[in-house]
Amino acid sequence: MLILFDIDGTLLLTNRAGLTAMQAATKEMYGDLVTFDGVDFAGRLDPLIWAAVAESHDIDAEAEHDRFRAEYARQLRKLFDETATSNLLPGVRELVEALDARDDITLGLLTGNYPETGEMKIAAAGMDPGLFPIAAWGCDAPLRRDLTPVAMQRYEEKYGQAIASDRVLVIGDTIHDVECASVHGCRSLAVATGPKYSIEELEACGADRVVEDLSDTESILNWI
Repeated sequence: MLILFDIDGTLLLTNRAGLTAMQAATKEMYGDLVTFDGVDFAGRLDPLIWAAVAESHDIDAEAEHDRFRAEYARQLRKLFDETATSNLLPGVRELVEALDARDDITLGLLTGNYPETGEMKIAAAGMDPGLFPIAAWGCDAPLRRDLTPVAMQRYEEKYGQAIASDRVLVIGDTIHDVECASVHGCRSLAVATGPKYSIEELEACGADRVVEDLSDTESILNWI
């Protein structure tokens, strides 16, 4: 079985360090001319966040993307080295460790983060990114829903066998995570630890199961 975790709002919270670092990156690149007003972050791919910001300021998003990505990573590293914190959410460590101990389960990530910044957030929270050998990152597909087949393909490439969609579980805190599972015939576990979506909203979007947080390890393991 392949279990794919979202990062922000699901595994951990960084007290908006990602947004702060993105703002610092654009300030370094363009001064105070660029703002993130009106940009939706929840469940969005980082390249699409950048594209939205660039478009609203008449910046060539594609031409400037690599420079933004590198500067964003530099600013996030600086924040974690100086003041920012990254904290695992309730039950995350216990659940991940219990799943990792199972021979029949492979852990992975399905996230809008770039690999370098996503791994940075996980490490800053005191967890080894190596616990997740399969990953589909925000720069791996044009839309979030397209990341699920990427993760499944990477599983096949790593282990030499395909995995059926009903053997894939996506765990996330937004309706976009639920969609990533449902459109490909995978299961979803929605967790209301993110900043935007309530239990009721996650239930309404069709998640297979919704929990307040991941702290009830035994119950979640039994359901999985």
